[in-house]
Amino acid sequence: MALTINDLIQTSHNTAKEKGWWDDSNRNVGELLALIHSEISEALEVYRIKGKDGLQEIWEDEKGKPEGFVTELADVIIRIADLCGEFNLDLESTLVKKMEFNKTRPYRHGNKKA
Repeated sequence: MALTINDLIQTSHNTAKEKGWWDDSNRNVGELLALIHSEISEALEVYRIKGKDGLQEIWEDEKGKPEGFVTELADVIIRIADLCGEFNLDLESTLVKKMEFNKTRPYRHGNKKA
């Protein structure tokens, strides 16, 4: 299934709404960012256990849920897309604009270490 960024946003947000994650209208941006961060932390935990050689490994838990480093990265993207869908954020055109800007930046942005 090929998706544009806008398709991803719409599909992710619609699924989240259908599954009841937006029934509570009190969800806030801070909570959503914390949930995105939690998925990054889960990816880190997989990396700490599996190491670099396990980055591509995907397995299913006892309920058939996909697990693994790249699966956690997918969860990050899904959560970001859901947030963008709720607040009508144009991530697709902003990604293009930011990537174009990054091409103009100096090497290591002036010798930054990371």
